[in-house]
Amino acid sequence: MRYQALLTGAASVAFLNTVDATPYDPRLVKALALANRALPANAPHGYTPQTVTCPSARPTIRSAAGGLSPNETAWLELRRNATIEPMRDLLSRMNITGLDTDTYINNHMSNASALPNIGISLSGGGYRAMLNGAGVVEAFDNRTSNSTGTGQLGGLLQASTYLSALSGGNWMVGSLYTNNFTSVSAILAQDTADSDSGSLWQLGNSIFEGPDTGGIQLLDSVGYYSSLLDAVDGKNNAGFTTSITDYWGRALSYQLVNATDGGPAYTWSSIAEQEWFTSGSTPLPLLVSDGRKPGETLVPTNTTVFTFSPWELGTFDPSVYGFAPLRYVGTNFSDGSPIDNERCVEGFDNVGFVMGTSSSLFNSVLTVVNGTDTTGLLSSALQSALVGVLSDIGEDNDDIADYVNPFYGYHNGSNPYAVSKQLTLVDGGEDDQNIALHPLIQPVRHVDVIFAVDSSADTTTSYPTNSSGANWPDGASLVATYERSLDAIGNGTVFPAVPDTNSFINLGLNNKPTFFGCDASNLTGPSPIIVYLPNAPYVYNSNTSTYDMSYNDTERNAMILNGYNGATQGNGTLDSQWPTCVGCAILSRSLNRTGTTVPDVCTQCFDRYCWNGTTDSRTPGNYQPEMKLTALSVTSGAGRLSQSAVALSLGLVVAAYAAL
Repeated sequence: MRYQALLTGAASVAFLNTVDATPYDPRLVKALALANRALPANAPHGYTPQTVTCPSARPTIRSAAGGLSPNETAWLELRRNATIEPMRDLLSRMNITGLDTDTYINNHMSNASALPNIGISLSGGGYRAMLNGAGVVEAFDNRTSNSTGTGQLGGLLQASTYLSALSGGNWMVGSLYTNNFTSVSAILAQDTADSDSGSLWQLGNSIFEGPDTGGIQLLDSVGYYSSLLDAVDGKNNAGFTTSITDYWGRALSYQLVNATDGGPAYTWSSIAEQEWFTSGSTPLPLLVSDGRKPGETLVPTNTTVFTFSPWELGTFDPSVYGFAPLRYVGTNFSDGSPIDNERCVEGFDNVGFVMGTSSSLFNSVLTVVNGTDTTGLLSSALQSALVGVLSDIGEDNDDIADYVNPFYGYHNGSNPYAVSKQLTLVDGGEDDQNIALHPLIQPVRHVDVIFAVDSSADTTTSYPTNSSGANWPDGASLVATYERSLDAIGNGTVFPAVPDTNSFINLGLNNKPTFFGCDASNLTGPSPIIVYLPNAPYVYNSNTSTYDMSYNDTERNAMILNGYNGATQGNGTLDSQWPTCVGCAILSRSLNRTGTTVPDVCTQCFDRYCWNGTTDSRTPGNYQPEMKLTALSVTSGAGRLSQSAVALSLGLVVAAYAAL
């Protein structure tokens, strides 16, 4: 059974054993899958950015008026063509009666832009989002064992052009790309290797404790904290402003980057130099973060949304409307050019710092600490002291990710960040858009369908927070993106109408897949179909708190398996026609573009899965979703940290930082 294979981490071994007749040693699996990583482009300097001579072609800020970057435009020609064969294989297994998908692709493959342009977007939500998103991506990955059988969705990842994420979802995406675009199954297969297996996704110890020693990690907890302090000290001593996010990103890297000390020299921009990426063999990873002006604690819904690609950091929002070359972020720019034409900075875009930027929730911790301490772990005196420490850091604006502002003096009339030499960024979901849809709904990207994976913790309950009713999505992320598209900050983006959050719950739209925007003629402009995949209990109650910071391997694998079952609808047991309907959603905009008659089976699918405009805005009762399939029996980890314990641990780190 696939359940057992995943829970024991054997899925990748089983897959590799099907490639040829020679059995694979699990240690070879690890070596093949995880050996190569994004380049340690800042070696031997580690985490400390370096001032270097600028290249002869001076880096400048690119106006968004030019559309996509030349890098992305050139890469897209390779990528769109590379998606054709995986798409052909995928659609051939989806039983779309009335349409010969092989002939359809043959008729249009000379113009790949006529074929479906697919995006996958993952939400935030801490490790819950990371693991649920991992399960969905594993289901979409043709490298996963048994994922290319009849009715399976393996290959959807390989057929996609874009993979976007924020906050906890960006840990999953960032980890795959930082580790040579490895697979989820390959990461889980570490458990079958010897005791010196890699360190990826070993979540039993929280980042406040540090990794177990052994394998590639050599530090005990004292050495771990010393390493974090030394790395950030080096950056600070080199003249760069540091913040709590530097520590956060460095700590995350020990779990997400398969390199000693979490790969302090690895950079996000170096992904653009890897052959597996430059050849167009993988989707384009896009990570999302929100701008936060100095002095703000709450991020407004109309804040500027920034996107990291391997080439650039920037935004299509009209406030800034520009992009900086990511490799040289850290350079002092003014009005679009380096202040000193001869001196540039490299190595600022450390992979952990970029992933940490999209998940900087430190200003939100104040809310947790100020809440009622139901566990009794925090005395009132300690709680007051911790609030004071965190408040001081907030006032100093150190609870954000601090960048040398490449947009200083740029577009002064509209850019609220133009007056500051620091660009301060926070968690990409703090503007309530907790699914990383923003970069994929930009008209210049022409995305046809987005698989929107929502792992948000929106629902509450009068029962204890570990009950089955809390921490499930209620559609609020889609509502926020829709409402923002109607505002001037939306800048011409079009997003399908969605109901209010009460209707999401009352109509059950937050508990099953739903399509939005099926009828393109009802939209005010080009917009993708949204295939909404909300986190729900399929085989495991995956509604853990965002502040749960440790998971044993069995819990981790059960969370991933639950996401897998959500993506496949229990391998088709909940709806045998689900794969067909996924295929119809993928093809819909392409069929419209090419004037192809929509098959009757697709019309049936749209009747079943498309939101029909009905609302029910009554206040819902307590939300208690039922398990959809046979529940797994999983033992919780004894090391699970409560919200108060997280706040306490974080407070100790903060106090150490404040004392520097």
